[in-house]
Amino acid sequence: MITGAAYLVKALQEENVDILFNYPGAATIDIMDELYKQDTVRVILPRHEQAMGHAADGYARSTGKVGVLLATSGPGATNLVTAIATANYDSVPMVCFTGQVPLQLMGNDAFQEIDIVGICRNICKYTVTVRDRKQLGRIIKDAFYIARSGRPGPVLIDIPKNIQNEMGPEDYPTEVNIRGYKPNETVHVGQIKKAVSEIGKAKKPIFLIGGGINISGANQLFTELVEKTGIPVVTTLMGKGAISSRHPLYLGNVGIHGGYAPNVALSECDVMISIGTRFNDRITGKLSTFAQKCKIIHIDIDAASISKNIKVHIPIVADAKLAVEKLLEYMKPHDLGSWPTDLQQLKNDYPITQEGTEITPEKVITYINEHYKNPIVSTDVGQNQLWTTQFLAVEGNHQLLTSGGLGTMGYGFPAAIGAQIGNPNKRVFAISGDGGVQMNIQELATAVHYKLPVTLIILNNGFLGNVRQWQQLFYDKRYACTNLQPDESRVLTQEMIDNGEFEYVPDFVKLAESYGAKGMRVTKESDIAKAFKFADKHEKAPTVLEFVIPTEINVLPMVPAGKSLSEMLLKDKD
Repeated sequence: MITGAAYLVKALQEENVDILFNYPGAATIDIMDELYKQDTVRVILPRHEQAMGHAADGYARSTGKVGVLLATSGPGATNLVTAIATANYDSVPMVCFTGQVPLQLMGNDAFQEIDIVGICRNICKYTVTVRDRKQLGRIIKDAFYIARSGRPGPVLIDIPKNIQNEMGPEDYPTEVNIRGYKPNETVHVGQIKKAVSEIGKAKKPIFLIGGGINISGANQLFTELVEKTGIPVVTTLMGKGAISSRHPLYLGNVGIHGGYAPNVALSECDVMISIGTRFNDRITGKLSTFAQKCKIIHIDIDAASISKNIKVHIPIVADAKLAVEKLLEYMKPHDLGSWPTDLQQLKNDYPITQEGTEITPEKVITYINEHYKNPIVSTDVGQNQLWTTQFLAVEGNHQLLTSGGLGTMGYGFPAAIGAQIGNPNKRVFAISGDGGVQMNIQELATAVHYKLPVTLIILNNGFLGNVRQWQQLFYDKRYACTNLQPDESRVLTQEMIDNGEFEYVPDFVKLAESYGAKGMRVTKESDIAKAFKFADKHEKAPTVLEFVIPTEINVLPMVPAGKSLSEMLLKDKD
């Protein structure tokens, strides 16, 4: 017989958990005491619970394992909510444990009591409060299975303090049998054959790929399918990496910040084979005008996602990898005429590029492409995210980490920390804006403490850039509440940068150094290489590289709100 706290540690070991992200509190102190007595599970102490959740998320995405974390009750638990929602939208497997006040105090407004199960019910695959010590093992076993099976996602187990202290059996379950939860592990061959028949008649087919290929690890098989069929590929933001960015049949990202050729391909195709995407508004633009000329084949592991936003013609509920395997088995090459080459010519005629200033995000990201082999790159949310997905060359899954569905500012840096912990021998970069990075900048202390050589790239334009871009293009440059400079009347220009007139709070270099990290501000293109070489020298400490760029560099192309994909802005209205 052992206590519930000791049992939890045993369960983590049985589930082969090697990393636990933990922030302590009174409601989890007994669990921490048990963790202190063992050396199998490494415990990582961050500086904020939200960042801890993003770190567990980054660890999970970059390793393919389940991210596991522990927080105390009350505000410790509520601080996890944004990270849990982020993981839920992007199908990231996480198991979240929270401490709770004793069962007999629940419902009495006890100190640091919160109904975290109720709060998280709509953003988790499974949430439960443990009310019987004898059920603890079964609940934990089920939770890990639910998190990683089917469409992966976060689960939350709330453990009251009396359950942690209560004695109970120590045997851990070996099997899972959850009534009502049976993830689909097959492919309907009849539907596959219908899809193959429809594709065989197509003159202008296109693959639209979301995050499902990356999540299922079907990248190599999908590449084989593309090369066998010769069908061009476009991706959502989360689908980037499904096939090499350098592949001759890859056109780029689609949607409101997609490239010209990818969006034209969606508008002109006659058959769309969509795998692992929800057809959200960032992809479709004006819903009533999306894909009017084509038949849609939709493959997704989540039946609820099929025909939810777009009515499809051939639905296939299946794991992406299993579906691709079957398509490979039945598909045959056929002549697509000039369709693939015409699209590649469009891509060449309308490239996504940035000109006219000395330092651009494209030049910074291109340096990464040219000098690092398959690094892990996380992003924050905003212009920095969109530039990264436009310009970063991604060769496979587990490489690009970004908050796609929820769009969470503050995600990028802690996710990079989790990725570096899970991949100690890989080069890890976090790309952020000057706004989002300050939401979890305190994690510099975590990176310094664990001697993590993460390179944090800050693209500093003095503004909350994504909102400012909309204000520039559609609100006559009324920059309300987006200027982060001391002088809110100033718009940062290249001339100001060249003359050393840029002032910003905080000084990111001094801030980095105050934490024990390394820092460098870069204002000239000629110093881009110098900056990365500076970061490369520091193998046991994080480095902050601040690249100062003009305010009014925009993410283009873009589709204005409420417009169709055919109504892209290719250049600034100015």
